[in-house]
Amino acid sequence: MNILFIHQNFPAQFKHLAPQLAKDRSHRVIALTMRKDIPDHWEGVEVIPYEIDSMSKPKEISWLSDIEVKSIRAEACFKASSKLAASGFNPDIIIAHPAWGETLFIKELWPNAKLAIYCEFFYQSTGLDVGFDPEFEGIKPADLHRFSFKNINNLLHMQIADAAISPTQWQASTFPSEFQKKITVIHDGIDTALVRPNPDAKIVIANQVTLSKEDEVITYVSRELEPYRGYHIFMRCLPERLKKRPKARVLIIGGDGVSYGQKPIHGKTWAETFAREVRPLMSDSEWERVHFLGKIPYGQYLKVLQISSAHVYLTYPFVLSWSLLEAMSVGCPIVASDTGPVKEVISHGETGLLTNFFDKNQLLNSIVQILEDRKFSIGLGVKARETVLQNYDLFTITVPSQLQWIEGILNHCRSQ
Repeated sequence: MNILFIHQNFPAQFKHLAPQLAKDRSHRVIALTMRKDIPDHWEGVEVIPYEIDSMSKPKEISWLSDIEVKSIRAEACFKASSKLAASGFNPDIIIAHPAWGETLFIKELWPNAKLAIYCEFFYQSTGLDVGFDPEFEGIKPADLHRFSFKNINNLLHMQIADAAISPTQWQASTFPSEFQKKITVIHDGIDTALVRPNPDAKIVIANQVTLSKEDEVITYVSRELEPYRGYHIFMRCLPERLKKRPKARVLIIGGDGVSYGQKPIHGKTWAETFAREVRPLMSDSEWERVHFLGKIPYGQYLKVLQISSAHVYLTYPFVLSWSLLEAMSVGCPIVASDTGPVKEVISHGETGLLTNFFDKNQLLNSIVQILEDRKFSIGLGVKARETVLQNYDLFTITVPSQLQWIEGILNHCRSQ
């Protein structure tokens, strides 16, 4: 079987599925990507990079740029795919993340190939992430046009796709009901053998402080430190938190860019904005117990989770981060926001504590409860890991389900 993956940042969500398919020598697995730092052959997958000739320039009506940029990416991918087709490669199935538009024209080249897409999120002007946080800029009339145009790509792909996959029920539910029948819910999976508790884990902070499970450590992780992941709420409860817990240290992992939402209008980063806001409320000794680790190697990141006494995960109603399930798999006692899709994986009082996203006092009290009641917090962590083992384990649950999903698509094709 010929299998083609398309993802501008491959392997991304397909980092486990693609190698698993490549292990079968009856398969030829190729990936098209815009990455240049990945080997030509990766985990049995042939990797072919491609480039975009030119990108869209800013327009007076900025929301038109979104669909134009996606069309430009689609054209570049089509050219790269045409070279593949000319070499004699014809995929039986194409598995793609369509968010950047690459596969918009792909069925024109290979009309008989089955297209299976990754459905991450369907944009809406109300009820989800947009307008969720009243502190930041509200919706302008032009935004409604922008959301409509961002969904053009989603809608076009749902019309040409033969099947779709989504990591959570909540994310699948954001798509229009008429398309949900195409979507199968299977998470990307967590390698629980790697992402596991380690009572002997240690990490050195600032080249001088060694921390372990014996210490009181509060952790927060986000790709970027920004409001979408509740960084501002987390930071605002720091002063009182460190006063109440004089031995606690706070480890913050994340960059100072923006993955989701708007940049700060004053030009500073969100990370700097909220650090400056809370710093005057804290003594020097308190501030010295706050450690910004930035973006760190994966092994170090796991050690941070493994020594965590209380892990905080906050998010707008939006895409679920891998880091939450990884923290659960490590056995972290977790405090999380009661937003979708968090409530799908965290049961309040059983596998973690849920708090109102905006209520920093409730967040503070929940963290203190976990830190003070050791038996309770250990129980939360144990049940959190059990949940991941039972529902999200990579090799026993998710990858076999994904392989079965692919086989089902192809079997349906063969029966027609």
